[in-house]
Amino acid sequence: MRVGCPKEIKVHEYRVGLTPESAAELVRAGHDVLLETKAGEGIGAPDRVYEKVGVKILANADAVFEEADMIVKVKEPQAVEIARLKPKHTLFTYLHLAPDPEQAEGLMKSGATCIAYETVTDNDGRLPLLKPMSEVAGRMSIQVGAYFLEKAHGGRGVLMGGVPGVRPADVVILGAGVAGYNAAQIAVGMRARVTVFDKNPGRLEELDREFNGRLETVYSTKAAVEEAIKEADVVVGAVLVAGAAAPKLITRPMLKTMRPGAVLVDISIDQGGCFETSKPTTHDEPVFNIDGIIHYCVANMPGAVSRTSAFALNNATLPFTLALANKGYKKALQDDPHLANGLNVYEGASAHEAVAKDLGKPYKRPNWLG
Repeated sequence: MRVGCPKEIKVHEYRVGLTPESAAELVRAGHDVLLETKAGEGIGAPDRVYEKVGVKILANADAVFEEADMIVKVKEPQAVEIARLKPKHTLFTYLHLAPDPEQAEGLMKSGATCIAYETVTDNDGRLPLLKPMSEVAGRMSIQVGAYFLEKAHGGRGVLMGGVPGVRPADVVILGAGVAGYNAAQIAVGMRARVTVFDKNPGRLEELDREFNGRLETVYSTKAAVEEAIKEADVVVGAVLVAGAAAPKLITRPMLKTMRPGAVLVDISIDQGGCFETSKPTTHDEPVFNIDGIIHYCVANMPGAVSRTSAFALNNATLPFTLALANKGYKKALQDDPHLANGLNVYEGASAHEAVAKDLGKPYKRPNWLG
């Protein structure tokens, strides 16, 4: 199969869909790998590194899309990329279609087969291709929260870990999944006062045991969240409903109860965000202020640490990329029901039930998937 990897074009997106190591595995398996020139420079991998493992370097994205059968990316395709897709293509990337009807419509019109990293599952119902980026975003959320808490950056002027005699920052984390857990690790490590909210009592019990009392766990209710954010310096939104839009846990009126200069970090922004006032931002302009509260809503947070993120992502995606290339998408999806859960768009229709519901589109499962 001819596997193409274009250069990412989203603002400040430096990751690449295939690292040199992943490309080498595909070449070793007998596939032709086509890379847009300079696609790997954001992770410190120039064209010559790819050429050494047998990758063909092409001059532009048009050439990659024209020659390739499968397109491997990181971020959802931008409008100019959607225009390049054809029915012959299998697209394998993050899509996050639920809050993005315009992208969904474009992909359906393209006729391409679109498989989303974020809805591929594993035996335990987890999301293995979302996990590495959730780990990165969770850890980054505390870094950026600490940065924007500084007075020079618009914050309250609070040091995350405090000092002897002065209390540390109060960090509230909404969601105890992968992103929330990683946020908690860093926040606890920085000696902040940390409270984690979740609706799963079993998960809260796990965190309580693991952190040995170094954080508080609270069952998530509207009243409990409302009370906690009044004293919060940083609030991390780390809520995920697989394939669906994130619930809005903090409303506009609730902002007026918070401390001026507090920071909201919305990791869930790819799925529409879990704060009512959230809107996607970029690394160029990462924050905005509403009612005195700083909002950080960068939709591609892990792109800022592109090398770490690209290698972590490829570690997770490579087995699936190889399966799709070796078997073709139909056989690969028939053989692996977890990979089949990644199918979002097929033959012009929405092929994932939760995504279709959020988009208000008919759900159509291919007959060959049984």
